[in-house]
Amino acid sequence: MAQQIQSPATHLAYLTAQNRIPVASVVAVRVAVLLSKWAMHRRSRLALKDLPDHLLRDVGLTRAEADTESRRVFWRM
Repeated sequence: MAQQIQSPATHLAYLTAQNRIPVASVVAVRVAVLLSKWAMHRRSRLALKDLPDHLLRDVGLTRAEADTESRRVFWRM
């Protein structure tokens, strides 16, 4: 017996027919986005600390400002 292959349009129709996304899914996505933003902030600040002085001048920062920024905690914008 041959297995029936469903098209992406069938899957899309199923997803659009759903009324609501479960609350747990919404919370999980929001937590994942928040953690991703925090990780990006941390990486950016650590990279800023390692930039040479001529590149810091290009972005308008002094070494002291870069050091201060790199010591900020990752959840602070």
